[in-house]
Amino acid sequence: MARRRIGMREICCSPKSSSKSDGPNSPSTSLFSSPSRFSFSPSRPSFSDSVMNRTLEMAEPMIMKWDPNSTNYAKVTSLFYESRGEANEFIKCVYNLQKAMHFHSMENSKSDKLVRAQSLMQVAVKRLQKEFYQILSMNRAHLDPESITTVSSRTSARSSLSEFEDEEEDDRIVVVAGESISEVEDVSNVAMADLRLIAECMISSGYAKECVKIYKVIRKSIIDEAIYRLDVEKLSSSQVHKMDWEVLDLKIKDWLRAADVAVKILFNGERILCDHVFLSNDSIRESCFTEISKDGSMILFSFPEIVAKNCKKSPEKVFRLLDMYTAIAEHWPEIEAIFSSDSESVIRSQALTSHDKLGESIRTALAEFETVLQKESSKTPIAGGGIHHLTVDVMDYVTLLADYSNVLSDILAESPPPAKGSLPESYFGIADTDESPAPAISLRFAWLILILLCKLDGKAKHYKDASFAYLFLANNLRYIIVKVRSSNLKYLLGENWISKHEEKVKQFASNYERLGWSHVIESVPREPNASMAPQQVKEIFKRFNSSFEQAHRKHSMCVVSDSYLRDELKVSIAEKILPAYREFYNKHRNTIIKERHSAHVVRFSPEDVAHQLSDLFFGPIELERCLSFEFSPSR
Repeated sequence: MARRRIGMREICCSPKSSSKSDGPNSPSTSLFSSPSRFSFSPSRPSFSDSVMNRTLEMAEPMIMKWDPNSTNYAKVTSLFYESRGEANEFIKCVYNLQKAMHFHSMENSKSDKLVRAQSLMQVAVKRLQKEFYQILSMNRAHLDPESITTVSSRTSARSSLSEFEDEEEDDRIVVVAGESISEVEDVSNVAMADLRLIAECMISSGYAKECVKIYKVIRKSIIDEAIYRLDVEKLSSSQVHKMDWEVLDLKIKDWLRAADVAVKILFNGERILCDHVFLSNDSIRESCFTEISKDGSMILFSFPEIVAKNCKKSPEKVFRLLDMYTAIAEHWPEIEAIFSSDSESVIRSQALTSHDKLGESIRTALAEFETVLQKESSKTPIAGGGIHHLTVDVMDYVTLLADYSNVLSDILAESPPPAKGSLPESYFGIADTDESPAPAISLRFAWLILILLCKLDGKAKHYKDASFAYLFLANNLRYIIVKVRSSNLKYLLGENWISKHEEKVKQFASNYERLGWSHVIESVPREPNASMAPQQVKEIFKRFNSSFEQAHRKHSMCVVSDSYLRDELKVSIAEKILPAYREFYNKHRNTIIKERHSAHVVRFSPEDVAHQLSDLFFGPIELERCLSFEFSPSR
C-alpha cells in the first residue's frame, strides 16, 4: 500500500514537463505544476476529482486519436508499427487512467467522471486488443516456435521475473520492453516485447480475459496445425488394431520424427513465448499454455500407448516399441520442464502411461522371442556344415537388442534374470564373481545366446558324418563371436566370454581336422625318408591317392564363410599333410617313375596337393537357405 501511495504522489505532484525524452513513466504525466494547488478549499474540487480531471485531460486526446472507430487512419494503422514512442505513451495513459479510476472510485463510485473514464478505458482496450491481435497474426513467421527457441529460453524468462520483482509493476513492464526494443534488433524479440507490454497493461487494467482469449485462439491454431503437419493424427484403438504392420510402422516412424520436433521446438518454443508474454501472472501463464498445448500434446503422447496396447505382439516389432520408449525416456526431462504445472499433470501422466505400456509390450515381445527360439525344431542339416539360418536370425536380433541395452535394463529391471544355475559355471568370465556380479542385462543376453548354442548342438547331431558336425559347430560359433565382437554385445559379455568361445572354435576345428583328414595324414609314413622296397612305396602312393581323393571330394562340399577360419583350417590341414608328403615324394618318386604306368601310381605332386587344398571350403555352388524360423528382425 505504501508503494501505491508513493506512485500516486508521483502522478499528482510531479512538475509538468513536455520533454520528448521523458519515458513512459516520466513526470510528463503530472496533473499539477505546483503543490499550492492542493491547498484545502471547500469550493474547490476534491483531491480525487483533481486527479481524475488531470488524467482525463492527458489521456483522452491520445486514446481517442487511436480509437479504431474514429478515423480510417486509426482503423488501418498499427500503433506499435507506426510509432513505438507513441505506443509507450498510449500504454502509460492507460496505466494512469486505471490508477486514477481506482483512486476516484474509493470516494465517489457513481461519478460522471468515472463513467467517462470507463468509456475511455473501453476505447483504449479495444485499441490494445486490435494491436495484440495484429502483432500475433502478422508475426506468425517471426513468432513460430523455432524462431522463439533461437532467440530466447524459458530460463531467461523465469530469471527476469525475479530480476524485476522488486520494482514498480508499471515501471518494470516499460523498462523491459524498452530494453528489448533498443538492444535487440531481431523481429521476434521486438514482437515478444510488444505482446508482453500490451498483455501486462490489459491484465493490470482488468481485461485479462479479453487478452488471453485472443492469444489462445491464435497460438492454439499454430500448435494444432504444426501437429497435423508433423503427420501425427488422433487414432482410435480399433484403427490401430486393424492396421497392417507396414502402415503402422510408417506411422511410428512419423511419430518418432514428430516427437523430437514437438518437444524440442514446438512445445518448448510455445512455452517460452507464453512465459514471456504473461510473465507477470503465474496463473494466467500456466492456464493459457495448458489450454493451448493440451490437445496437441495429448494426441502426441497417447499414440505410443495405443500402439503398445493394440499392435500384435511379435519379436520383430519390438524395435519400433523400443524406439518409442527411448524417445519418451530421452525427452522426459524436457517434458517435465515444459509441462511443469499442476494443470499440465494430465499431459505428464499420459507420457508416463505410454512409457509404461511400451515397457510392458516390450517385455511380452522378448518373452515371445525366447519362446519361439526354444520351440524351433528344424532337423534338416545345413549343406556343407555352413551357418544355420537360425544363427543368422537370432544374432541379428540379439545384436540389435544390444543397441538398446540401457533402456532394456530399465524395462527388465523388475523381471527376474535367468538363474545362474541355468548357465554353465564358466559361462561368464571376470564379470561373474561374487565381488563383481554380472549385470542383469548381461545375464539375459548370455542366456539368449546359450539357448541358441544349445539348439545348434542339437542340430549338429543330425549330421551323419561327425566331421561335418564339428565343422558346423565351428562355423556357427565363429559367426556368433564375430557378431559379438562387432556390436555392443562385446561390452555386455566381455573379453573373457569371447576368449573362451574362441577356444571352443579351435576345439571344434581340431576335431573336424582329426575326423575328416586323419586317414589322409596317416597314409604318409611318419618317417618319409626311410628306405623302402619299390612295392611298399607303390602301396603308400596308392593309399595316399585314394584317401586324398576321397577326402577332397567329400570336403569340397564344405563351406566356411568366415575368411579367417577358412584360412586357418586350410593352413592347419596343409601343415599336417604337405611337409611329410613332400619329403616322401622327393625321396621315392624316382623309384616309381621308371616303372610302367607310373603316372597312375604317382598322381599328385606336392604342388597339386597344395592347389587342391587351397580350393577347399568355398562350396560347389551358392547354397540356398530355407528359412523356417518364425521371425526376421527388422527396424
